[in-house]
Amino acid sequence: MKQRPLVFATRNKGKLVELRQLLPGVDVLSVDEAAQRLGREIPEVIEDADTFAGNAIKKAREVSQVTGLPALADDSGLEVDALGGAPGVYSARYAGEGAGDAANNAKLLAALAGVPAAERTARFRCVLALADVAGALGTETLTADGVCEGTLLDEARGTGGFGYDPLFLFPELGKTFAELGVGTKGDLSHRARAMRAIKPRLLSYLQQANGQ
Repeated sequence: MKQRPLVFATRNKGKLVELRQLLPGVDVLSVDEAAQRLGREIPEVIEDADTFAGNAIKKAREVSQVTGLPALADDSGLEVDALGGAPGVYSARYAGEGAGDAANNAKLLAALAGVPAAERTARFRCVLALADVAGALGTETLTADGVCEGTLLDEARGTGGFGYDPLFLFPELGKTFAELGVGTKGDLSHRARAMRAIKPRLLSYLQQANGQ
C-alpha cells in the first residue's frame, strides 16, 4: 500500500523546518509541495476564527478536504499580558495584512514603550490540529496545545528564528528564541510542546491509515 503523506497546512518556511525536525521519518509536505504533487491548486485558508484552536481546525479540515490527505495545521501567536493578550490570533498580521516580521516587531515595541521589564511577561501559544476528512477521522479532529512562557525585550537580539523570536526572551537560558538555534528552540518552543502532546496520537493514526 502506497503511504499517504502528511500535509502541513502552512506556507511558512520556518514552521515547516521546525515540524520536519519534530517528525523525523514522516513524509511531510508543505501546501505548495502538495499542490505540485497533486497537480491542483490549494486555496489560501481564511483565518477568521477568534481562537487559535478554531483557526487550526479550520485550516486542517479545509486542506485535508482539498487534498484528500491527512493534514496537520497549527495556529500560534504571542500573548502579551500588558496588552491584554494581544496580538494573540492576529500575531502574524499585527501591523496589518501582508505586514512582515519587522513591521510587527516595530508595532509591538511601540505598544510596550515605557512598560517596565517586570511587566513585559508574555507567552507563545500553539494549537495543532490533525484532520483526515477522507480517512478514518472523518468529521473528527485531533488537537493539542503548547505554551512557552517568557518576557519581551525592548530591542531585538539574535538573527535566527522568525516572527517575534528576536524579542522573546526565554528566562531559563537568558537567550531569545532568535539566539537559541534551531535545535534548542525545537525542544523548548510552544510548537514543540504541542507536538509532544499530539505526537503519539498522530503517529498511531498515520500508521493505521497506512496499514502498518
